[in-house]
Amino acid sequence: MRILVTGGHVIDPSQEFAGRADILIEDGQVKTFARDKKLKNNLTGPQDRVIDAAGMWVVPGLIDMHTHLREPGYENKETIRTGSMAALSGGFTTVCAMPNTNPVNDNPGVTEFILKKARAEGNARVLPIGAVTKGQMGEELAPLYMMREAGCVAFSDDGRPVANPLIMRRALEYAKGLDALIISHAEDPLLSDGGVMNEGLLSATMGLKGSPAVAEEVMIYRDIALSELTGGRVHIAHVSTLGGVRVIRQAKERGVAVTAETCPHYFSLTQEAVSGFNTHARVNPPLRTQRDVEAIKEGLRDGTIDIIATDHAPHGRAEKISRQFDDAPPGISGLEAAVPLSMALVGQGVLSEMELVRKLTQSPAKALRIEGGTLREGSPAELAVIDPQRRFVLKAEGFISLGKNTPFDGMEMKGAVVATVFGGRIMEWQRA
Repeated sequence: MRILVTGGHVIDPSQEFAGRADILIEDGQVKTFARDKKLKNNLTGPQDRVIDAAGMWVVPGLIDMHTHLREPGYENKETIRTGSMAALSGGFTTVCAMPNTNPVNDNPGVTEFILKKARAEGNARVLPIGAVTKGQMGEELAPLYMMREAGCVAFSDDGRPVANPLIMRRALEYAKGLDALIISHAEDPLLSDGGVMNEGLLSATMGLKGSPAVAEEVMIYRDIALSELTGGRVHIAHVSTLGGVRVIRQAKERGVAVTAETCPHYFSLTQEAVSGFNTHARVNPPLRTQRDVEAIKEGLRDGTIDIIATDHAPHGRAEKISRQFDDAPPGISGLEAAVPLSMALVGQGVLSEMELVRKLTQSPAKALRIEGGTLREGSPAELAVIDPQRRFVLKAEGFISLGKNTPFDGMEMKGAVVATVFGGRIMEWQRA
């Protein structure tokens, strides 16, 4: 089957290209990337398909390096099938599955199960991230070499910090020999001490235990220091604080091998979103202050924060709605809202179109050292078509994901994924 994507505004950071181009796809690969001529006359066969992308952005398939697909063990929250289809709906053709499943992905058997399930039932590409420690308990290293051989693209105890600094040091040393990335859930558990929202006047007023920004910042500093000591590559997940941005910026200026991500909720919302005990706004790390939001945006602008990831964390309705705030699990179903939330950064002048797309494609591919994030000739034909002017009201009930938990439900959005091409298929999406 041949597919022509024509008339679009193509943005491909891997080629430093932004402009009018036609893309011809044959047998699931980019056959021709034509910057200066139309290709429509090349299509004559009965199986040819044309996507008229006039007025649209055409971008490489997005890569989310921080996704919770929940399978195995928590299929009531999400499955590989539903999560990967939600990813395609959000423009993501590659998702990296975090290891906090049941059983934990801390051995090659679970890694192989995830990959087998993804081949059989998945939609987007699913790449497993293995646990750093056995059972994510922070006490003993998981068999990193065997898990790397089985297909893990990185290692993280995300959801839990590796609190023991010696274990983290050993992980970085071992991962360096495997050319693997260690992803840090930066949280000092003694400082956060069970906090469920940002520590401050609002938490005191609401009578909720707060987690201070410094609980994140001291762990970022520690893991960067260990990376500097060992030469191992560390990636800081879901950065949410001004101090964290400063520490990462200073480390990059010293040449430390550190990359960092933030998530749309950390540059779109403040702690005020939890007012009224809104459990949909409970996340870990918690939503912070307006000063932190502005620092996150500045970190994105100046390149301190390399990547935008979703931290897609689906939960069942009863868990999020029917429990007290303290007992509700943290997390937002993020795959299907990430594009419009992130595109707002362009409208605000925080990022150019090119830099936004880079943080969603080329940068995560580079950090993980995986293929993807490009529309070069000969590359797999994975792309998203985005209408930058489309306005719609986000409706959680319409999510493909089993997780309908989002504080953005009912909000008007601008910028919508209208089509995704992956694996030789065209999937088109309707937005109200």
